[in-house]
Amino acid sequence: MNWITIAGSVAALCSMVSFMPQAWRIIKSRDTGSISPVMYSFTVAGFALWTLYGIGLGEWPLIVTNSVCLLLASFILLMTLLPQAKKDAMADTVDPDA
Repeated sequence: MNWITIAGSVAALCSMVSFMPQAWRIIKSRDTGSISPVMYSFTVAGFALWTLYGIGLGEWPLIVTNSVCLLLASFILLMTLLPQAKKDAMADTVDPDA
């Protein structure tokens, strides 16, 4: 395995994992007050476009990595936009013990 493959794999892993702590914090605290919906809207749009770009090129590493990031960023954006009662219901569905 060459260094380019290793660097790309580590970068993909870091990108995917980076959203997990924020998503889990939202599930546990139900607090999204400090999250910018505008910033996350751009992030979601970017990941959607990167996914489409990967599909257009037929590049599975781009498709998989950006699809996972798209799902996680979309969840965070959705939780940011939902009213508190629906946010609580969604968090209860994901983690009933929260």
